[in-house]
Amino acid sequence: MNIYKLKYTDKETAIADLLAKGVYIETEDIYDQGVQAIVEIGKVIQTEGTYDEEGNVITEPIYYDGYAYDVMSEQDIFFESEIFPVDCVHNFAGYEPIKEIKDDFNTTG
Repeated sequence: MNIYKLKYTDKETAIADLLAKGVYIETEDIYDQGVQAIVEIGKVIQTEGTYDEEGNVITEPIYYDGYAYDVMSEQDIFFESEIFPVDCVHNFAGYEPIKEIKDDFNTTG
């Protein structure tokens, strides 16, 4: 099983790439054969925001640049946007991502 952690500039660019690679089939709202899951991670928080006891924002959270997706696939797919974060905000149960290379999400992916 292949696990891909992907970082794009925005959601629209991500969807366009997933469609172009045939990973996601928009008209049928399904995955391509061999793709087990696509998880939209979205913006990744670098620094948590702070809030008062009523939930009002004291300081806004700070986000890393980019928009993240995770893909689980039986087939090999080349993604130009693949990253190798050290600490991840999402993992597929029972599958560990490759952790050899740090990227500019720094410690979060």
